[in-house]
Amino acid sequence: MAARKNWLQKINTRIAMSAVGAQLSARVMHHLDKLVLRLSNGRATAASLLTGLPILALTTTGAKSGQPRTVPLVAIPFGDNQLILIASNWGQQKHPAWYHNIVAQPQVTVTRDGRSQPYLARVTEGAEREACWQTAVQTYPGYNAYKQRTTRQIPVILLTPAVESAPHSF
Repeated sequence: MAARKNWLQKINTRIAMSAVGAQLSARVMHHLDKLVLRLSNGRATAASLLTGLPILALTTTGAKSGQPRTVPLVAIPFGDNQLILIASNWGQQKHPAWYHNIVAQPQVTVTRDGRSQPYLARVTEGAEREACWQTAVQTYPGYNAYKQRTTRQIPVILLTPAVESAPHSF
């Protein structure tokens, strides 16, 4: 169950949903998030403090570079230990870079509350996509505003904890 938002978080969430707020956030928030993540030892982001939304650090493998890439994202709990990510890119016309990375390499690492865990990412379709989208919109209605501002279909990604293989006994 999500914590109740204070009045400042409610205002900041409304600002982020607006066209101007989304443009500003797209250019500034990731810089602030990285700073707060570092200062809090991975326990908080600027976005989580400002909006009260559930934020994690997603580490992907660069589709072109092969290097690890970490980005703070809203992550909505879903089902049994799954997480929903919305590749809205603040309603911009292009998919975010992290989306291309997970399509090329679906093994990702999620860091929440200072703890990291491997996950497998996959793009949802059909009824599953719609169920995930509705759950995400309940957490952050701004996704509907982003959807109206873009001509592309916004990808909905489902993260499932990766099963670590146990050592074999012979």
